[in-house]
Amino acid sequence: MVDDNMLRWLDANVSWTAALVACVVLSLAPFPVGAPHLMEKLGMLWRGELVRFIDWFDLVFHGWPWGVLALKAIAAVRRPSPE
Repeated sequence: MVDDNMLRWLDANVSWTAALVACVVLSLAPFPVGAPHLMEKLGMLWRGELVRFIDWFDLVFHGWPWGVLALKAIAAVRRPSPE
């Protein structure tokens, strides 16, 4: 269950722009060479090859902005509409 206080804090303190920029930047890293780490790690997870700690760390590090974005969207949906 998601805590309402956390959602209110996230809604008030994290902008949509910051969340989206973090998603794009960390999802596409490393920029100059190779496949994006997030796609690589999701593929490894799908194939059952995600076994080393560094691989799990990379998955969490490059995927956390998507969790923040999802929680921000939940907070926006649960926010009472001003009437």
